[in-house]
Amino acid sequence: MGAASAPVNAWFLAWIALIPVWIWLMTRSRFRLINLIPPIAFAIGYHGVAIYWITGIHPMTWMGVPWLASLLIAIFCWLAIITWGIILVSLWSLGMLGITQKLNHPLQRVLMGVTLWCGLETLWSYSPLHWTTFAFTQSPHNLPILQLLSLSGTTTVTAIIVAVNGLLAEAIILNYRKGNRKIFAANLTQAAIALLVVTHLFGWWLYTRPLETPQENAINVGIIQGNVPNEIKLNPQGRRKAIEGYTSGYSKLAQAGADAVLTPETALPMQWKKQVRQGRYFYQAILEETIPAWVGAFGNKDGNSTNSLFSVDGNGNTLSRFDKVKLVPLGEYIPLESLLGQFVDRLSPLDSQFAHGNPNQTFTTPFGKAIVAICYESAFGEHFRQQAARGGKFILSVANNDHYDPSMPAQHHAQDIMRAIETDRAVVRATNTGYSAIIDPKGKTHWQSKLDQYQTHLGTIYKRDTQTLYVRWGNWLMWVLLTSAIIIFFNQKLKHYLNKT
Repeated sequence: MGAASAPVNAWFLAWIALIPVWIWLMTRSRFRLINLIPPIAFAIGYHGVAIYWITGIHPMTWMGVPWLASLLIAIFCWLAIITWGIILVSLWSLGMLGITQKLNHPLQRVLMGVTLWCGLETLWSYSPLHWTTFAFTQSPHNLPILQLLSLSGTTTVTAIIVAVNGLLAEAIILNYRKGNRKIFAANLTQAAIALLVVTHLFGWWLYTRPLETPQENAINVGIIQGNVPNEIKLNPQGRRKAIEGYTSGYSKLAQAGADAVLTPETALPMQWKKQVRQGRYFYQAILEETIPAWVGAFGNKDGNSTNSLFSVDGNGNTLSRFDKVKLVPLGEYIPLESLLGQFVDRLSPLDSQFAHGNPNQTFTTPFGKAIVAICYESAFGEHFRQQAARGGKFILSVANNDHYDPSMPAQHHAQDIMRAIETDRAVVRATNTGYSAIIDPKGKTHWQSKLDQYQTHLGTIYKRDTQTLYVRWGNWLMWVLLTSAIIIFFNQKLKHYLNKT
């Protein structure tokens, strides 16, 4: 499962990767702690491999962190993510051992297994650590199945993946048990193949439906990828490079016909109000070119800095500001600060922690409302769904992504592809070092930057006001699965009671 995402991108492995763990759990006669060893190995393999890039935060000597301390922090972050994944897989395994073995019918066990996994992923999405859903393994290479994200978010694709794995696992179990069960095993195999084929065909039909692109909804958006290394970003040299690169890039794109220009997360590593008050170079360029800009910089909230995106019109007026809501644990704020603060407080590049943004923010632009995601927020589908439901017509995704190996920006790009499909919105991505991109509502990438290069690009997106089932009803499939599982569970209890009496 870990090889299904970047950098290996063997997405097809996700459709069989859970089978060994499923067979192991369903063939245990009684619960013992040793039964959790294979599930724990699975969790380490998936979460540990997929998010190994987190160790790229080392070395942090540029932030004043000693080399050894930096290494320990990187290892701690990686192990924390693995532990979080182990908890999720272990809870699912305990549920399978405790509940589903009391169900005799394989299809009932499959439904319970799907419900448990999707339920845990849903709860996981409300936690501070969220990235590697099973649905994520299919992005960006399996676009047909990803179209089903528009129905009920990641639960849709995750449920199909777990169901296919479960059906095949149950077929293998029946095939090796005594008795005349091979016919039913063949039926389960056929059901798994049918589910796989039908869902992909339906997804392909959705993918091939033409997009409406009325010219009155077109926005010519300029993207600047500044390529300012983190090592110098916060010192005078880095600030000069950022101001020069983003100012010249803005002017170039404005003169080339851009309707607006997007810069990456904290492109200008300073307080935006200070830029405006002092009439600095980038702000002066906006006044001269009179083209709106969406600027990544720092804001202020209750005495703390915010990681923000500012919407500035052609007259230099700040129309709105979006403060990052989903901050990175240990990177932008310290959870359980009273316990962990003394060990990792130097991880933040600022003198104080970032303040969380309000989840109900609205980002106003000269072209209507926009959906905003700042870096880590790309992993949270609900963050996008809520903004789409409030009238967001396109997505602006900004990130830094420096200091990691190429698998991290590739995975980040894959997350934004999923969000585009879920909300039926075009995405404009601007990052510091890559990958910047333009993605259409079907998840197709129309342009993607190269890594670690200064680049500018002018592309066209189209505003949309459609609402997918996911935007309208949220994660409704989870409630359908949960209701079905409860009915089956109590039906079995009732049968057991009637047989006893």
